[in-house]
Amino acid sequence: MPRRSLNELVARFDDLGPQCAYVFRNGYRTLRWSYRDIAALARRFALELQRRGISKGDRVVLWGENRGEWVSVFWGCALRGVIVVPLDRGSSQDFAGAVAGRVSARLLVSTRGLQIAGVPQIELDSLTGSLGRLDGRLDAIEISRNDPLEIIFTSGTTAEPKGVVISHGNVLANLEPLEQEIANYLRYERWVHPLRFLDLLPLSHVFGQFLGLFVPQSMGATVVFQESLSPSEVIRICKRERVSVLITVPRMLESLRAKLERDFEADGKLDAFRSRFTAAEGAHILRRWWKFRDVHRQFGWKFWAFICGGAALDEATEIFWSRLAFAVVQGYGLTESTSLISVNHPFRTGRQSIGKLLPGREVKLAPDGEILARGENIAAGYWHGQGLTPVSGDGGWFHTGDLGALDEQGNLYFKGRKDSMIVTAAGMNVYPQDLEAALRRQPGVRDCVVLAWPSGGNAEPCAVLLLEPTADAGHIVRDANRELAEYQQMRRWFRWPDADFPRTATRKPKVAEIERRILKQEVSSPVERSSLAELIARIHSGKTGERAAPLQEDLQLSSLDRVELMSALEDRYQVDLDEARFTRATTLGDLEKMLEGVEQRATSYSFPRWAQSWPVRLVRTAVYHLLTWPATMILAAPRVLGRENLRGIAGPLLVACNHVTEIDIGFVLAALPWRLRTRLATAMVGERLIGMRNGTWRHHWFWRALDLIDYFLVVSLFNVFPLPRESGFRESFSFAGELVDRGCSVLVFPEGALTKDGALQPLRSGIGVLATHLGVPVLPVRIDGLYEARVRGRRLVGPGKIVVRLGKPVSYRPDENPNSIARDLERRMREL
Repeated sequence: MPRRSLNELVARFDDLGPQCAYVFRNGYRTLRWSYRDIAALARRFALELQRRGISKGDRVVLWGENRGEWVSVFWGCALRGVIVVPLDRGSSQDFAGAVAGRVSARLLVSTRGLQIAGVPQIELDSLTGSLGRLDGRLDAIEISRNDPLEIIFTSGTTAEPKGVVISHGNVLANLEPLEQEIANYLRYERWVHPLRFLDLLPLSHVFGQFLGLFVPQSMGATVVFQESLSPSEVIRICKRERVSVLITVPRMLESLRAKLERDFEADGKLDAFRSRFTAAEGAHILRRWWKFRDVHRQFGWKFWAFICGGAALDEATEIFWSRLAFAVVQGYGLTESTSLISVNHPFRTGRQSIGKLLPGREVKLAPDGEILARGENIAAGYWHGQGLTPVSGDGGWFHTGDLGALDEQGNLYFKGRKDSMIVTAAGMNVYPQDLEAALRRQPGVRDCVVLAWPSGGNAEPCAVLLLEPTADAGHIVRDANRELAEYQQMRRWFRWPDADFPRTATRKPKVAEIERRILKQEVSSPVERSSLAELIARIHSGKTGERAAPLQEDLQLSSLDRVELMSALEDRYQVDLDEARFTRATTLGDLEKMLEGVEQRATSYSFPRWAQSWPVRLVRTAVYHLLTWPATMILAAPRVLGRENLRGIAGPLLVACNHVTEIDIGFVLAALPWRLRTRLATAMVGERLIGMRNGTWRHHWFWRALDLIDYFLVVSLFNVFPLPRESGFRESFSFAGELVDRGCSVLVFPEGALTKDGALQPLRSGIGVLATHLGVPVLPVRIDGLYEARVRGRRLVGPGKIVVRLGKPVSYRPDENPNSIARDLERRMREL
């Protein structure tokens, strides 16, 4: 029986109860919310709307990154009948303000720092705490399929943004046939339950919503949100979270393909891989899976499929992943069609097809090849004050503006945008999609766009190429032309000077902006320099959207600024950067040269997750209390002050201690109570740990073997992990977040080096970054008397001569300045 509204799905959340619904990052922490958590917060938010007098038909702007709170706000609005206006996290302030004014927004729910003048705000990051234990009874509100659910703005123009009004019925028209098909396979799903979707699309995009909000509940699946678009990070997340399906845009599949090929090339195995690839053509899927099991191992044994949409996937990339025994599922639709018109079956995909029609909708081709669609999934209209401008034309047919073809089996094929079709002087129709496909098949092409170049009142195709540094544009175009008909030949081309095309939130090239710059001949100037300068200015200011400072050649970045800049560059360009080389870059010119020849990031630090397993923890606890603790008491018997400050605190904590000797950890362990002592991990100089692990300090095999033994003993018995001094901060800080997620406290020595005179040295700002991103209290600790013993060379110290002082744990807000936190902690440690 058809549902009356989407709100009936919330009852399904209650049925799924404690099952994990969403996994997302909060700073360096990974949060896991159950379906019950999502439903409970959604109802509390609906009560908050009721308390504020925001009722059915009112509009709420939702502006932020993908996270559990975003989902709860969406469903809370739906329960109340309030219309959601989702905006992409990267939307400009002007665009957000124009949208809010256009819909007369009653409330803004946004990430910290994103504000709209004149609109009351609730911060998305702290929503759980701000709503507290808000309780009460929701007023009964009648919601039907025809009631608006959300308004999605598809235009980036601030003067006249265009909003598509999507109703409950529009979403259900797409969801219900998918649920019916999914039901046929649920009996097999229990063998791999739960399915896990990694959703890289913004929830402000209707395709991202479909696979992030609506479909997973049909299978009790888990959705993982990930902000970073670095290929290496995406692969790591797939393996670590045991992801089954990756939801993304074609651009990410291309980036992942390039990453794999770079990896094989770096290992000297690219030719062998290509030979395997060629030999695998036509082989059974199981044979192909076995042949490329090394690739499957990288993604994790549970990973099996890509679902992509938002743009057309080129044939070469589809063939690449299919031949590696991964399923590649494409769908087709627009915001006006509530994401879906057609979709491929995951077990019966048609090559280069964008799928078959979903039940309940009709599609036909206009005489010029334009795809026309009709059905309940088509939006009622565009937002226009209190009225709607119709989306559909005569007979209820929606003109998609896309060109397509249908085969005898009912498969739909995408042929490009109607408005991008090029009519040559000979009167021939040239579809840019065909030319772009030929270009992408050429080695060295990272991406391309084919535009209409004005020519005597008509047009001719012009290729804009995003190439590898050593690729030759002329040779590439000539080779592509050999695959094309005479009337399709490209006689004009440009090499794009930036590291990437300007792109939308779903990673599609901004064709209009590219065309504007090409036609104005702006490609002759190195515009990427200003883009980098703007990015660096934002890192300096710490404020999203702030205008770039005047261009300066010297980067003037701290080590932590470099961490943030490197992450931003990897996400913007979807590449992996060599961290050691990035650390050596001191000018904008250095960065530009590095981006011209993007390299694979060489991560040499090993993060010992095996040390957190229960057998190792059991051995560590036994060895400490049988050997280490008695030895500490015999040699020094330290006096502990301030232990009462930890009364009632079960952890985890971030422990910040002054650094006196290499055995400081023994005194900190002795000072902590049992509940914290047995769950403490310690950050150790990364360069030293890697030297022990790799044996780089020794020449003889015997001493290298001893170093390796030392490495395993120190890691297993003292639960240490690497914190490099030069590079590698991101992974170390992220690993610290993993440890806290596991319930471990983390001990760091924020001075960064042993004291030279016994006095407390200035603390590095990294402790402030950890404090804000870990979200746990910080325990200041100071060891006194140990420096004097070190200077005198005494191994035996009288009882009570060494004093360990424990301060009161202090919490910091996520938006506090890291340098200010470091100074505050330094003051607290001095005052102990």
